Parts: sequence; structure tokens; C-alpha cells
Amino acid sequence: MKSIRTSLVIMLVAAFTLVSFVAALNGYRASMDKAEVLLDAQLRYASDILVSIDPGSSAMPASVDGAEGFVFQVWDGDTLLLRSASAPITPLTPFVDGYRYVNFGGYRWRTLTVASGENRWSMVAERADVRHLLAESVVLESVTPLLLWLPVAALLIWVLVGWGLAPLRDLSRQINRKASDDLAPLQYTEPPAELRQVIESTNGLLLRLAAALQREKHFASHAAHELRTPISALKIHLHNLEGEIGPGSSALAHANAGVERMQHLVEQLLDLARTQPELIKANFHSMDLHVLAQRVTADCWPVFEARGQSLSLTGEPVLMQGDEAMLEILLRNLLDNARKYTPAGGEIAVFAGRRGGRVVLEVADSGPGIPEGERERVFERFYRVSERIQGGVAGAGLGLAIVQHIVQLHGARISLAGSPLGSGLAVTIEFTAGVGAHA
Repeated sequence: MKSIRTSLVIMLVAAFTLVSFVAALNGYRASMDKAEVLLDAQLRYASDILVSIDPGSSAMPASVDGAEGFVFQVWDGDTLLLRSASAPITPLTPFVDGYRYVNFGGYRWRTLTVASGENRWSMVAERADVRHLLAESVVLESVTPLLLWLPVAALLIWVLVGWGLAPLRDLSRQINRKASDDLAPLQYTEPPAELRQVIESTNGLLLRLAAALQREKHFASHAAHELRTPISALKIHLHNLEGEIGPGSSALAHANAGVERMQHLVEQLLDLARTQPELIKANFHSMDLHVLAQRVTADCWPVFEARGQSLSLTGEPVLMQGDEAMLEILLRNLLDNARKYTPAGGEIAVFAGRRGGRVVLEVADSGPGIPEGERERVFERFYRVSERIQGGVAGAGLGLAIVQHIVQLHGARISLAGSPLGSGLAVTIEFTAGVGAHA
């Protein structure tokens, strides 16, 4: 993931390096020009000294040693009166006053020619490479520290950018600390101008989410409550109708089955509306999962017996932290699914106890099971498995969605696998230590 801090540091260091390079380049050029003027002044000074010498003196040799990279000549017309040892015997430059560049001896030279008298000429020359080497050494000594300080500048920029982004990190930590059900606006005292718009937009989004969730809860709850009354009235009318026309009517049986499905859907919608985090977590307390499973399986046993199905419970008493009412809804939904999809004479096994140091609730059946490709999708609301697996079983596709929601609220983990009873499905829920499960 790309880091804003890293991007800013890279851009700032790149900009700083570019500006430093341009400044150094301009400084180099200006320094070289200044050095050129100073070195030309030295040539003028050397020429003035040479003009003051009387080459006609008997004590003056025709050739004298000169410094490396520096030569001179004194001419009287076409006659060479005096020269340095390394200077050629031909004129260094034309007999014209001024500075110029010439080539001789395999090097390029900066020369100065000065007329001193009617036919007397003084010529001094300095190798260009020696001049430039000297100038560059002076310039580089001033530029090198700037380059060496670039890593220090990069580190300083990194620290300063991090300090500048501190409000963004504080806002990120505040958002991360919010619970999944906490949709209250963010509180930030005197935020920077750049963050104010982000905070306002985030708070607006949180308010819209809170309003949407509230509308969803109210709709599900009110709709389910409003539907209960006409459903009860329908059941009463169907019961009275059965008394009038007598039992055995297929139309009446279909009507009763439709009303039962509608009532089941309404109850599931009510369960879904009740499984809200702020309501459930406030009711967490120490409870025995095995005792809960005993009570629920005992209540459901007559329905299983009516279909010739065997219902068993194994495990041992185990304490954990949770909402007993919600866990009862969870187990009843799992048992209801197992009963509907297990054929008559099938087997359903419930385990409530401890495995591997964790509290485990498992419901296994000997029904057709669920293909692996569909096991993830069955937790989606209103999703139903393929018709081949349904086998004509009616349902709304909310049972496992409610189960998963309750599992998440308890910080547990749910998994679907093949049943240990042979064919069928095993739904296993593991309550982690983070829930507060204990022996």
C-alpha cells in the first residue's frame, strides 16, 4: 500500500535535490566565471612583471625556468629576447593586444599579449586545464558539503512530514477505536484546515449510516409485529374453516402450510431485528452452554420424534460469557434447518462442551448436506441452496444469516463441513478465549 508520508518525502527530497542541483550548477558557472576573471588578473600581473624586466641585460639568460603550466615570451619585432624553458621559439599568439585561447604543445592555453614600446611584445600563457582544475577544486569544495548533507536533509524532511501528518494519524486511531456499532460523529478539537473537510464528510457518512440502520431496524421490527396480528387471524379462520368443511382438504392443507411459512418468516425477521450489537453485548453474562443445549433439545424433541428422527446431545457442562437468549435463537435455527433437511428416520447429533481448550457447539445431521461451492453463500440473507438440495423444503433463507450474525456478535467462528454421521452437514461454532469463555 502506497504511503502518503513516503510519497511526500520522495517528492520533497527530489524537489530539494533538483533545486540544489540547479543552484549548484548556477553557482558553478558563476564561480567559474569569477575564477576566470581572477586568473586573467594573475596573467595581467605576470605580464606587468615581465614588461618591467630588461631582457637586454647581460645577466639575463635567453631562457629561464617557469612554473608548470605557465610559459612566457618577450619579443622585439621578430627577435625572441626572452622565454621560459617550456615555451616554443615561435610566437605564442599573434602580435595583437588582449586575451585569447590558442593551442600548442598538445594543450589549450589562455594567453595575454601586451605591447610595451614600438616593437616590443610580452606574451604570457597558462594551460587551460590547469586553470580549470584549480577553479573546479575551489567550486567543488563549496558544492560537495551540499551534496553530503542531502541524506541529513532527507531524514529531517521525513521527521517533519511525520510531524505534519500526526493529526491524520490521530484521526485514523480515533476511527479504528470505534466499535462496529458505534456510529457517533467523530470528535476532533480544532482540526487542521486540511482535515476539517474529511472529518465533516466522515461524520455525515456516519449519520447517514446510523439513520439507515435505524430505519432498517424499525422497518423489520414494525413489519414483523404488524404481520403477527393478521397471521393469527388467518390461523383462527383456517381452524374454523376446517371445522366447517371437515379435515382432509388438500386446499386447506396448502393454506395452513403457507400460513406456517409466513409465521416462520415473521419470527425470523423479529430475530434478525433483535440481533443488534448494542442490545446483545449489554446482556453478556456467565452461562452454561451445555445446560442451554439440554433445554432447547428437550423443547424440540417432540417435533423430531413426530418425523421419526433421532435427536441426541453429548458433551459436558461448560461455562462461557454470552447472551443466553440469542444463543437459544442460534441453536433453534440450526436444529430447525437440520430437522427440515434430514429425511424421516434420519439422525441429528448436538455437541455442547469443550474441544481443544475451546467451547464448542456443533449440530450434525444425516441429510443431503451442502456442496462446498455453496457453503460460503448460505450465510447471505435470503440465499437458498439449489433445488436438488432443498428437496422441496420451504424456507426464507434467513436462518443461517441469523446464526452467523449471532456468532459474530459473540466473537466466535463458524464453519461448515461434512457430517460425522455419514452424509449430511456439520455446523461447528468455536467460541474463542476473547469472548471470555472459561471452565
